[in-house]
Amino acid sequence: MKIAYTAGSYRASTEYGLVQNIRKAEAVAIELWKIGYAVICPHKSTAHLGGIVDDEVFLNGCIEIVSRCDLIVMLEEWENSEGARMELTQAEMCDISVFYWPKDQNKLKSFV
Repeated sequence: MKIAYTAGSYRASTEYGLVQNIRKAEAVAIELWKIGYAVICPHKSTAHLGGIVDDEVFLNGCIEIVSRCDLIVMLEEWENSEGARMELTQAEMCDISVFYWPKDQNKLKSFV
């Protein structure tokens, strides 16, 4: 089973926005699980943990996780996220397959 990593905006200017970002990532993670991937959704694993460690710890950890995945799925508006841009760079450096949601849904079904 291939491991997919979801990358997109987490932080927001409001708590409501943060929750919406988590929900968007969760919805894509569900679809990826249904396709047949094992999914790493950092939005869910670090949800509401802000302040327990410096943000850099989370960002560095996520970049390390990306390097161990088979593919990365860039969520809509990923370009607005510094972390997602860093994760994409890591994936490219590690020659990890990159997909863009929702544009690449059909490609993801055949990549499993």
